[in-house]
Amino acid sequence: MASNRGVAYMGPGKVEVQSIDYPKLALGNRKCEHGVILKIVSTNICGSDQHMVRGRTTAPKGIILGHEITGEVIEAGRDVEYIKKGDLVSVPFNIACGRCRNCKERATGVCLNVNPARPGAAYGYVDMGGWIGGQAEYVMVPYADFNLLKFPDKARAMEKIRDLTCLSDILPTGYHGAVSAGVGTGSTVYVAGAGPVGLACAAACHLLGAACVIVGDLIPERLAQARSFGCETVDISKKATVAEQIDGILGIPEVDCGVDCVGFEARGHGGDSSHEAPATVLNSLMEITRAAGALGIPGLYVTGDPGGVDAHAKEGRLSIRIGLGWAKSHVFTTGQCPVMKYNRKLMQAILYGKIHIAKAVNVEVIRLDDAPRGYKDFDKGAAKKFVLDPHSMISKN
Repeated sequence: MASNRGVAYMGPGKVEVQSIDYPKLALGNRKCEHGVILKIVSTNICGSDQHMVRGRTTAPKGIILGHEITGEVIEAGRDVEYIKKGDLVSVPFNIACGRCRNCKERATGVCLNVNPARPGAAYGYVDMGGWIGGQAEYVMVPYADFNLLKFPDKARAMEKIRDLTCLSDILPTGYHGAVSAGVGTGSTVYVAGAGPVGLACAAACHLLGAACVIVGDLIPERLAQARSFGCETVDISKKATVAEQIDGILGIPEVDCGVDCVGFEARGHGGDSSHEAPATVLNSLMEITRAAGALGIPGLYVTGDPGGVDAHAKEGRLSIRIGLGWAKSHVFTTGQCPVMKYNRKLMQAILYGKIHIAKAVNVEVIRLDDAPRGYKDFDKGAAKKFVLDPHSMISKN
């Protein structure tokens, strides 16, 4: 039997690289002859993973992490028709059956068949169906013909693998946030959060033709990274409000479009930035987004948070000024990005040099064994996107 290793969550603040079972075309007693086994080429550390590692979800100890996966097919199940052994593929982080009503309507983030607990599933994530994570050497991917995006030219794809690895989650997620917020030619945009998703969103806003993209954060290195590819920035740790800082950039204290790339672990603004305030970003966005504007909310919000600041936050009940949003006729779009809605067109944008996402999010390739260090650095606010290279396939390019 072939060996396998993966990154396991072992309790708040702790991950370990462990020997794990080699994948089978099954999930428990459920056969997956529609699936494939991948040799992982790249698998990324995500801010959503970090929520679990911080102990801010109900994730059990021992869960194998990782939902951002790019790999090479080494085995295909009996029912796989179009994906072949040797194909290099991107794996959308949402698992979808391709058969239910939601999948047929392109709402693949809330597939009705792949998670018995609720709509929607993902690899290596709490309450998302029990699918094994991909921060490993090998992983099984179900419903392969539907889920996988095959790169048309393997050699060309490997030349841009640092960019293409972002197709599994952060680039489509950032793009979805921008599209949901109505970003288009000539738009002014405020992106809350300069982590990898926020930076990916900012890059997507440029791709969509925004006139001015403003990124807010409190970590100087992340703000500098946003400025490195043409963004304006707002330092939310300053006493000046977000609206006041936007006014200093645009001449008016509002933007056309607002995107929340922070989620439920948001910090307070101004003098309160040292304290957690989970509704702050949403309320701030309603304040600075113009009337009849829209808010894209790809930032993660959960229904169970053991580390929530109060009893309400522990259940995902936040003090949101919905009256303000109603008064301004705002449109809100929340939930998982339906990756397959965007990943093919974004792959083309990467392959033809229209977006350089690895540069925008500052990709750093590390070994699988260095995953614990990557998690620690990311938790400290490193202005980087850590990409794990389990088989040293990226470093050779």
